[in-house]
Amino acid sequence: MAIDRKQQIIQAATNSFSLFGYKATTMDQIAKLANVGKGTIYTFYKNKEELFHEIISSLIHEMKVSVERTVSEDSSFYEKVDSALFTLLEFRTEHQLMIKLIQEEKDMGTPAVKEVIQKIENTIVQYVGKIVQKAVEKKEIKPCNPEITAFVILKLYIALIFDWEKVHKPLEKDEISKLFKLYLLNGLSIR
Repeated sequence: MAIDRKQQIIQAATNSFSLFGYKATTMDQIAKLANVGKGTIYTFYKNKEELFHEIISSLIHEMKVSVERTVSEDSSFYEKVDSALFTLLEFRTEHQLMIKLIQEEKDMGTPAVKEVIQKIENTIVQYVGKIVQKAVEKKEIKPCNPEITAFVILKLYIALIFDWEKVHKPLEKDEISKLFKLYLLNGLSIR
């Protein structure tokens, strides 16, 4: 019974954070949505932040599982990175909680939300960094700092997917993949 109540609370909190954002969500709202007393929430979580962090940890796990389903060990470095980043960035645009958090960070700069967005970005950089490290070891790419390389790759994808479409027609997935290959794998110089 306790697990059911805890799941009810997590689901209600996820719904509330998705609808109202972190800052506007209250424990009273969560209790009402979960159909439990506010005291019941406090038997599982000491505050809103702790509940929020459990939801985010679950979200990050869900993102990792989603990527692992799409990335094949037999794929090339380019295919792994391309597949992983598209899966993760699509997750960001399709998952209601992520959409709301990104919007709240941009509009209000809520510290707890900024911290969570940074945690998610760090997780992506770590994941891509491991792909980069394996590619260096297999001599698929030149020796480089995996963390910095992963950071640059992520920022390039974010720029091409989100920033570009602020003032231009959105790029298709294939176009973005070709640009990634051009800028990072082949380079711009003519040899």
